[in-house]
Amino acid sequence: MSNIFIIDDDKELTSLLEEFFLSFNYKVKSCHLPEDALEYLKVNSPDLVVLDIMLPGMDGLQLLRKLREYSPVPVIMLTARGEVTDRIVGLELGADDYMPKPFEPRELLARVQSILRRSQSPSSMLDIIKFKGLTVNKLSQEVELDDGLIHLSTTEFEALLLFVENPGEVLDREFLVENIRGITWQTYDRSVDVLVSRLRNKLGETPTNTRFIKTIHGIGYKFIGVSEN
Repeated sequence: MSNIFIIDDDKELTSLLEEFFLSFNYKVKSCHLPEDALEYLKVNSPDLVVLDIMLPGMDGLQLLRKLREYSPVPVIMLTARGEVTDRIVGLELGADDYMPKPFEPRELLARVQSILRRSQSPSSMLDIIKFKGLTVNKLSQEVELDDGLIHLSTTEFEALLLFVENPGEVLDREFLVENIRGITWQTYDRSVDVLVSRLRNKLGETPTNTRFIKTIHGIGYKFIGVSEN
């Protein structure tokens, strides 16, 4: 059972979210003041934090900056401002995703599930993931193909990381768009396919030579590389 820590000064919202997540068998704790939240996080390790940007005294971005000094816990930011700069700063500070207010609880749940699925996979604990002919270094964000480095964009690297951390699993397009920052919901079908096509080209694949990423028609893709970890 995963533990979710919600930091938001809207007591009505946190109460609703607590009830909602409890119905899906999550353990939930809420906090309304940023200072109290930081004290809690110094001695407790939830599986995921839902953090509002608009907080009294210290805003969510300041809290996230302090949190990242000692914790890599996954964080989903909530923002009512709707400003692109807030989202960019949040992602740069280490947020894993963001949700604009108001939002549907089920969409937040889907994002929570996707991030937990990724963060709790066995491969996510490794800094270097190796497959036959392919090495992915998460720390340096370098990718080695057949003993030679290849250059990937940030979005391409994030997509490849999703594949190598979930080998043998079919990843549908919705899962990919939820976990890749450079793709928007409105155009995700086409964006995902174009992104994966670019990634395949850089991995040396052709329509007749599927070495790492297999298309699952009508659903998404599956990574089929042979692990050497």
